[in-house]
Amino acid sequence: MAATISREELESKLDRGDDFFLVETLPEEQYRHTHLPGAVNLPPDAVSKSAPELLPDKDADIVVYCSKPD
Repeated sequence: MAATISREELESKLDRGDDFFLVETLPEEQYRHTHLPGAVNLPPDAVSKSAPELLPDKDADIVVYCSKPD
């Protein structure tokens, strides 16, 4: 089930050291310049191909973070 969390909720999860996957859907170049600590990159154009490999546990707690549209 998908749900939206706030920046504050994400910050709390990070501060507590919760067990979850943090995924940033940023273009590769943008990810190289800036990303959240511990985040893995899943570029928008590679979601279908790479998601099953990067996120094999479909029951895991996964937080997806994306940048605002240009």
